[in-house]
Amino acid sequence: MRMPKEKRMTLEEYYEFRKSTDGLWEYIDGAVYMTPSPSTQHQRISMRLSAQLFSLLQGTSCEVFTAPFDVELQSEAMEDTKVVIPDISVICDKAGLGEQRYVGIPTLIVEIVSPSNQAHDLVTKLNVYMQYGVREYWIVNPLLNTIFVYLLNEEGYYIQTTAVKDTGIASSSVIEGFTVLAESCFG
Repeated sequence: MRMPKEKRMTLEEYYEFRKSTDGLWEYIDGAVYMTPSPSTQHQRISMRLSAQLFSLLQGTSCEVFTAPFDVELQSEAMEDTKVVIPDISVICDKAGLGEQRYVGIPTLIVEIVSPSNQAHDLVTKLNVYMQYGVREYWIVNPLLNTIFVYLLNEEGYYIQTTAVKDTGIASSSVIEGFTVLAESCFG
């Protein structure tokens, strides 16, 4: 759900709004988006992937975080700040890690598509993550049993490195050893 254009907010107004309301809300270009409650299948996929990442990242400089956890995207290349709540974030530069949120750019983000937020994950967030320099973005779609992996190239654009449906393996280019069998992800 998105607020109408006339209800655009500043970042400060957004944080005040969050204090006075329930729910999970993202802030992109002055608009506020409510994130849907995850389905059972969404939760299962999130747990499988985050557990795999948690085990894989033990003893490294990277750490995995799952929703709800705010990521305040800030970059020297971008003028404004956006606040998103990715399903899964891998953070390797912990300088911006605080008690309530992370300020900076995660190394890898995974979004699990829900029926009510497909366009948000497939278009809006893909473009935001690309503009802010998230090195790798995974879109896991349990509605179609697909996994798409996008890698940021040297020119700052995403190239699709993996597309699997029902079966096959999706592999990360930025987190060594992170590979996902599609059938075990959706099964």
